[in-house]
Amino acid sequence: MKKPHTASMEDYLEAIAVLRGDSGAVRVSQISKALGVKMPSVCGALKRLSEDGLVNHERYGYVDLTAKGKRVAEDVFRRHETVQRFLMDILSVSPDTATEEACRMEHLLSPDTVNRLAKFVEFVSTFPQGQPGRLEGFNYYMANGEHQQTGSPT
Repeated sequence: MKKPHTASMEDYLEAIAVLRGDSGAVRVSQISKALGVKMPSVCGALKRLSEDGLVNHERYGYVDLTAKGKRVAEDVFRRHETVQRFLMDILSVSPDTATEEACRMEHLLSPDTVNRLAKFVEFVSTFPQGQPGRLEGFNYYMANGEHQQTGSPT
């Protein structure tokens, strides 16, 4: 069984996918800047990704994802978006914190957990009567440190 990609390698693939957009390929310097790492580190990672059949890269040339690399990058990006949306939309975590933490969490969750998170966010977001009472109650609890009082005492 082939060893799964490391979190670092997945971050490289995700960065390449985001940087390339519709234009196709990116330069090593762009990846270095986006990830905040030195160019030799990028070159080392690209060598490994190339050996794994995930990127096409020639020395001093552009970097592009292979079809296999695109699939992995899309999966990483989907996991990131799902976790980030959960953190922001459900837990009301600030966008900056949610982005940073989603980047760390996306590598740790199983596909089943990510799918369940995505369905939960979708369920809450499309709830016919707005936010379900429990989510409103959670938001109140987070803001006030106590349960929201409902109705009058009997």
